[in-house]
Amino acid sequence: MPRLFPLLALLALLPMAGCMTVSDMAAGTEYQLRDAGVLDHSSTQRANSRRLQADSFIYIAQGYFTPRGEANPKANIVAEEAFKGFIEYFPLVRRARTPLGLEQAMSEARAAGAHYLLYGRFATADDRIGTGTEWEDQEALDRIGVDSGVIQLMLIETNTRYLVDTARIRSRGGFLTFYDEKPEDLIGPPLEQYARSLIGLSD
Repeated sequence: MPRLFPLLALLALLPMAGCMTVSDMAAGTEYQLRDAGVLDHSSTQRANSRRLQADSFIYIAQGYFTPRGEANPKANIVAEEAFKGFIEYFPLVRRARTPLGLEQAMSEARAAGAHYLLYGRFATADDRIGTGTEWEDQEALDRIGVDSGVIQLMLIETNTRYLVDTARIRSRGGFLTFYDEKPEDLIGPPLEQYARSLIGLSD
Protein backbone atom coordinates (compact mmCIF):
# COMPACT_ATOMS: atom_id res chain seq x y z
CA MET A 1 0.00 0.00 0.00
CA PRO A 2 2.71 2.61 0.82
CA ARG A 3 4.15 2.21 -2.68
CA LEU A 4 0.87 3.47 -4.14
CA PHE A 5 1.35 6.98 -2.73
CA PRO A 6 3.92 8.16 -5.32
CA LEU A 7 1.72 6.78 -8.11
CA LEU A 8 -1.40 8.47 -6.73
CA ALA A 9 0.47 11.76 -6.40
CA LEU A 10 1.59 11.48 -10.02
CA LEU A 11 -1.96 10.77 -11.20
CA ALA A 12 -3.24 13.76 -9.25
CA LEU A 13 -0.92 16.02 -11.22
CA LEU A 14 -2.02 14.73 -14.64
CA PRO A 15 -4.74 17.37 -15.18
CA MET A 16 -2.13 20.09 -14.66
CA ALA A 17 0.35 18.50 -17.05
CA GLY A 18 -0.26 20.75 -20.04
CA CYS A 19 2.74 20.46 -22.35
CA MET A 20 4.94 18.66 -19.82
CA THR A 21 6.43 15.32 -20.80
CA VAL A 22 5.82 12.25 -18.67
CA SER A 23 9.46 12.21 -17.55
CA ASP A 24 9.25 15.89 -16.51
CA MET A 25 6.08 15.18 -14.54
CA ALA A 26 7.64 12.15 -12.84
CA ALA A 27 10.77 14.12 -11.90
CA GLY A 28 8.68 16.99 -10.57
CA THR A 29 6.47 14.68 -8.53
CA GLU A 30 9.47 12.85 -7.09
CA TYR A 31 11.08 16.16 -6.12
CA GLN A 32 7.91 17.29 -4.34
CA LEU A 33 7.63 13.99 -2.48
CA ARG A 34 11.24 14.21 -1.36
CA ASP A 35 10.89 17.84 -0.32
CA ALA A 36 7.76 16.98 1.69
CA GLY A 37 9.60 14.21 3.55
CA VAL A 38 7.70 11.32 1.97
CA LEU A 39 10.82 9.98 0.22
CA ASP A 40 14.53 10.26 1.06
CA HIS A 41 15.80 13.81 0.66
CA SER A 42 19.18 15.54 0.63
CA SER A 43 20.52 19.06 0.18
CA THR A 44 24.06 20.06 -0.72
CA GLN A 45 25.70 23.39 0.10
CA ARG A 46 28.87 24.13 -1.88
CA ALA A 47 31.30 26.93 -1.12
CA ASN A 48 32.36 27.23 -4.78
CA SER A 49 30.96 26.22 -8.15
CA ARG A 50 34.26 25.33 -9.81
CA ARG A 51 34.15 22.51 -12.35
CA LEU A 52 36.82 19.87 -12.89
CA GLN A 53 38.01 18.30 -16.11
CA ALA A 54 36.74 14.80 -16.78
CA ASP A 55 40.31 13.44 -16.80
CA SER A 56 41.09 14.82 -13.34
CA PHE A 57 42.66 12.21 -11.04
CA ILE A 58 40.84 12.26 -7.69
CA TYR A 59 41.99 10.44 -4.57
CA ILE A 60 39.20 9.88 -2.03
CA ALA A 61 39.78 9.48 1.69
CA GLN A 62 37.82 9.74 4.93
CA GLY A 63 38.94 11.03 8.31
CA TYR A 64 38.90 9.16 11.61
CA PHE A 65 36.13 11.36 13.02
CA THR A 66 33.29 9.48 14.72
CA PRO A 67 29.97 11.21 13.94
CA ARG A 68 27.97 12.83 16.68
CA GLY A 69 24.55 11.32 17.27
CA GLU A 70 22.86 7.99 17.79
CA ALA A 71 24.54 5.90 15.08
CA ASN A 72 27.65 3.87 14.37
CA PRO A 73 28.23 3.87 10.60
CA LYS A 74 30.96 1.81 8.98
CA ALA A 75 34.35 3.48 9.48
CA ASN A 76 35.17 4.16 5.79
CA ILE A 77 31.63 4.38 4.40
CA VAL A 78 31.87 7.98 3.14
CA ALA A 79 34.97 7.19 1.06
CA GLU A 80 33.40 3.98 -0.25
CA GLU A 81 30.14 5.62 -1.29
CA ALA A 82 31.95 8.62 -2.78
CA PHE A 83 34.09 6.27 -4.87
CA LYS A 84 30.96 4.55 -6.21
CA GLY A 85 29.45 7.92 -7.13
CA PHE A 86 32.60 9.40 -8.70
CA ILE A 87 33.80 6.43 -10.76
CA GLU A 88 31.06 6.91 -13.38
CA TYR A 89 32.08 10.51 -14.08
CA PHE A 90 35.81 10.55 -13.30
CA PRO A 91 37.60 7.46 -14.69
CA LEU A 92 40.80 8.31 -12.76
CA VAL A 93 39.62 7.72 -9.19
CA ARG A 94 41.20 5.86 -6.29
CA ARG A 95 40.27 5.66 -2.64
CA ALA A 96 41.97 4.89 0.62
CA ARG A 97 41.17 1.48 2.06
CA THR A 98 40.91 2.76 5.65
CA PRO A 99 40.28 6.12 7.36
CA LEU A 100 43.29 8.44 7.28
CA GLY A 101 44.41 11.68 8.85
CA LEU A 102 44.49 14.65 6.47
CA GLU A 103 48.29 14.74 6.14
CA GLN A 104 48.51 11.01 5.52
CA ALA A 105 45.69 11.22 2.97
CA MET A 106 47.47 14.09 1.20
CA SER A 107 50.72 12.11 1.12
CA GLU A 108 49.01 9.06 -0.36
CA ALA A 109 47.18 11.21 -2.93
CA ARG A 110 50.45 12.79 -4.05
CA ALA A 111 52.23 9.43 -4.15
CA ALA A 112 49.45 8.10 -6.38
CA GLY A 113 49.84 11.08 -8.71
CA ALA A 114 46.36 12.45 -8.03
CA HIS A 115 45.45 16.00 -8.98
CA TYR A 116 42.90 16.37 -6.18
CA LEU A 117 42.16 14.93 -2.76
CA LEU A 118 38.50 14.56 -1.81
CA TYR A 119 38.56 14.33 1.98
CA GLY A 120 35.34 13.74 3.88
CA ARG A 121 33.82 12.80 7.18
CA PHE A 122 30.47 11.84 8.66
CA ALA A 123 29.80 14.85 10.90
CA THR A 124 26.51 13.70 12.42
CA ALA A 125 24.36 10.60 12.08
CA ASP A 126 21.07 9.80 13.76
CA ASP A 127 19.81 6.22 13.38
CA ARG A 128 16.17 6.33 14.49
CA ILE A 129 13.99 3.34 15.32
CA GLY A 130 12.73 1.85 12.06
CA THR A 131 12.29 -1.87 12.76
CA GLY A 132 10.85 -4.12 15.43
CA THR A 133 14.33 -5.20 16.45
CA GLU A 134 15.45 -1.60 16.93
CA TRP A 135 12.33 -0.96 19.01
CA GLU A 136 13.14 -3.93 21.25
CA ASP A 137 16.64 -2.54 21.74
CA GLN A 138 15.61 1.04 22.57
CA GLU A 139 11.87 1.15 23.41
CA ALA A 140 11.73 4.93 23.18
CA LEU A 141 8.78 6.56 21.45
CA ASP A 142 10.74 9.74 20.78
CA ARG A 143 13.32 7.70 18.84
CA ILE A 144 10.82 6.44 16.23
CA GLY A 145 11.19 8.20 12.90
CA VAL A 146 13.40 8.88 9.92
CA ASP A 147 17.18 8.71 9.93
CA SER A 148 19.35 11.71 9.15
CA GLY A 149 22.98 12.67 8.77
CA VAL A 150 25.44 15.34 7.68
CA ILE A 151 28.58 14.80 5.59
CA GLN A 152 31.37 17.35 5.21
CA LEU A 153 33.72 17.32 2.22
CA MET A 154 36.90 19.17 1.25
CA LEU A 155 38.30 19.11 -2.28
CA ILE A 156 42.00 20.01 -2.19
CA GLU A 157 44.49 20.45 -5.02
CA THR A 158 47.41 18.18 -4.16
CA ASN A 159 50.24 20.24 -5.71
CA THR A 160 49.34 23.55 -4.09
CA ARG A 161 47.12 22.42 -1.18
CA TYR A 162 44.61 24.95 -2.48
CA LEU A 163 41.11 24.36 -1.09
CA VAL A 164 39.10 24.12 -4.31
CA ASP A 165 35.71 23.50 -2.71
CA THR A 166 33.95 22.54 0.49
CA ALA A 167 30.54 20.95 0.67
CA ARG A 168 28.01 20.08 3.34
CA ILE A 169 25.49 17.37 2.50
CA ARG A 170 22.48 16.99 4.75
CA SER A 171 20.34 13.86 4.26
CA ARG A 172 17.15 12.60 5.85
CA GLY A 173 15.00 9.57 5.24
CA GLY A 174 11.41 9.57 4.06
CA PHE A 175 8.32 8.26 5.80
CA LEU A 176 7.76 5.71 3.02
CA THR A 177 11.35 4.49 3.01
CA PHE A 178 12.53 4.58 6.63
CA TYR A 179 11.93 0.89 7.40
CA ASP A 180 15.25 -0.81 8.17
CA GLU A 181 17.19 2.21 6.86
CA LYS A 182 20.46 3.57 8.23
CA PRO A 183 22.00 7.06 7.91
CA GLU A 184 24.73 5.60 5.67
CA ASP A 185 22.04 4.30 3.26
CA LEU A 186 21.15 7.91 2.44
CA ILE A 187 24.54 9.24 1.33
CA GLY A 188 25.10 7.48 -2.01
CA PRO A 189 22.76 9.57 -4.23
CA PRO A 190 23.90 13.01 -2.98
CA LEU A 191 27.56 12.02 -3.31
CA GLU A 192 26.93 10.98 -6.90
CA GLN A 193 25.12 14.26 -7.49
CA TYR A 194 28.13 16.12 -6.09
CA ALA A 195 30.32 14.30 -8.62
CA ARG A 196 27.92 15.35 -11.38
CA SER A 197 28.04 18.97 -10.25
CA LEU A 198 31.85 18.95 -10.26
CA ILE A 199 31.89 17.83 -13.88
CA GLY A 200 29.19 20.33 -14.84
CA LEU A 201 26.21 18.00 -15.22
CA SER A 202 22.76 18.66 -13.80
CA ASP A 203 19.70 16.47 -13.33
